[in-house]
Amino acid sequence: MYYSPFREDHNASLKVDYNQNVWHDFGTGEGGGLIDLVMKMHNSTFHEAIIMLEKEQEKFSSFSFHWNQNHLPAGTLKPEPAISIQKIQPINNPALIDYLNERRINVDIARTHCSEIYYSVKDKTYFAVGFQNDLGGYELRNKYFKGCTLKDITSIKRNNDHCLLFEGFMDYLTFLTMKNIQYSPVDVIVLNSLANLPKVKNTLVSYISISAFLDNDQPGKNAVQKLESICKDVIDQSFFYSKNKDLNEYLCHKQHIQPQDKQKISGLRP
Repeated sequence: MYYSPFREDHNASLKVDYNQNVWHDFGTGEGGGLIDLVMKMHNSTFHEAIIMLEKEQEKFSSFSFHWNQNHLPAGTLKPEPAISIQKIQPINNPALIDYLNERRINVDIARTHCSEIYYSVKDKTYFAVGFQNDLGGYELRNKYFKGCTLKDITSIKRNNDHCLLFEGFMDYLTFLTMKNIQYSPVDVIVLNSLANLPKVKNTLVSYISISAFLDNDQPGKNAVQKLESICKDVIDQSFFYSKNKDLNEYLCHKQHIQPQDKQKISGLRP
């Protein structure tokens, strides 16, 4: 456990997991790999972070948090994961259903794409809605917690030339809820963090068009500009929820979604 380098922290609430090679800040719910940490600490791009690490190459065997287990003092225990999954099952917990209802997410749609995850942190067990990513990790959400077991993107392939790009899975579930569909008919990429955008650059180049459902803040706007530099046709869907932080907040503040709104925030070409 370390003091978070991103904020004033009196409780040493940043965990480095040497097994899974990730970090997690329990104070903010953020986390990721070593490159994500460098990017956040130095407000740098993916490429700049790589260059910083390359300059320190002689101090690292690879871009990881790992130490040489053979050099550990005798009797030293292997570090335990920050978040340990205990059980995975369909979403039935009343508290999680209430949470989804508060976010105005269709529960049946959430059950299709998410699971009910029981996990432990420091010998205490909790539960959350879990959304799996491409590395097998889970984004975890409940009313009081936002975190992950292992950070990565979630990609859904439909072999289509159009892609829907979401910053978080709650916005993806919101989109499906507003469209009243169980699955997207076109490709979907959920970043699960803007820090993951460089990971999908080569993938996004292959699409004819991209509909971006990113947060309505400066990092989101900067990300759209980066997308426009690699793809000719980028549709910034945040224009339609410009008075809200993100698509889910837009849904939560709308008492009645008008039919024309459903067509506007579609991200789908006729």
